[in-house]
Amino acid sequence: MSGTLKSGPVSQIELRMPLDRQAKRILGMLAAGAMPPRSCDFTAPKVREAMLRVAQTFDVHGIAIGAIENRELPGAVGPRPVRIYTPAGSSAETESAALVYFHGGAGVFCSIDTHEGLCRMLANGSGCRVFSVDYRLAPEDPFPAALEDAYCVTQWVCEHAGEVRIDPARIAVGGDSFGGTLAAVVCQRAKECAGPTLALQVLICPVTDLSERSASWSTFGEGYFLERSTLDWAIENYAPNVDLADHRISPLRARDFSGLPAAHIHTAEFDPFRDEGRAYAEALASAGVPVRYMCHAGMIHHFYCMAGAISYAAPAIAQAGAAIAEALVAR
Repeated sequence: MSGTLKSGPVSQIELRMPLDRQAKRILGMLAAGAMPPRSCDFTAPKVREAMLRVAQTFDVHGIAIGAIENRELPGAVGPRPVRIYTPAGSSAETESAALVYFHGGAGVFCSIDTHEGLCRMLANGSGCRVFSVDYRLAPEDPFPAALEDAYCVTQWVCEHAGEVRIDPARIAVGGDSFGGTLAAVVCQRAKECAGPTLALQVLICPVTDLSERSASWSTFGEGYFLERSTLDWAIENYAPNVDLADHRISPLRARDFSGLPAAHIHTAEFDPFRDEGRAYAEALASAGVPVRYMCHAGMIHHFYCMAGAISYAAPAIAQAGAAIAEALVAR
């Protein structure tokens, strides 16, 4: 289901396709213990290593790009590594729109390296210069460290648009999974703090409410890549002794959604986070925020980082990129 929502509720999602056969094959490998993360012990270093192996095995590699620049930008308590992708066909000196991007990983694992393929595809598909942010991770730096870094880097990019050759009127934020949480909360904070001005939020399979488990969690919480046990372990590391209804952790719990940037929200049919992603789209639309929503039929969580093994992923990301380009050009 997809479409542009002007106001009112998002219609109920109906399961329309069986689980994608390539996604099913990957899940079978994980269930057999042939590949992490299910076969690894739950320690941050081991899970991080496991997710890097997942990226090396299932992601797409070698996508041509215009340019890549690795640099450091100011975070909350010091500089943070940021990888900047210039799209193919564009000069590093050409002014463009921008997408400040936050990788997923439950605030504990994944990195700019595990999301290399996705960011290359987003840059090429959207025509944006993509800033992939390596924010601090728990348990070394628990909540709210990641959020503070995400906001600080976004603020710096907006304030130094000319220096990094981007149009200040065409800056978007985005992220997948937990990175989608960060992007949503950065938009909420920007509204609360009267800046920076953001043109668009792109949320891919976002985590929007950790305070409750939705119906899709009951259906897909085991055996569909992201397990309940993994999420519970990650929450214990990322937000120990924190109220999970805090809107900085669960953006769906915010009191007011009016005045937020337009949103492109993607969910996956067989994803535990599917229902809360839809609920966030509905909350924004009901508050008058323009929303473009798509549920990717037959897909699982993290499919967008498995384009080397799931043939649906690359054209889906290309389509998402084209929608970003259209939204930012229209400003």
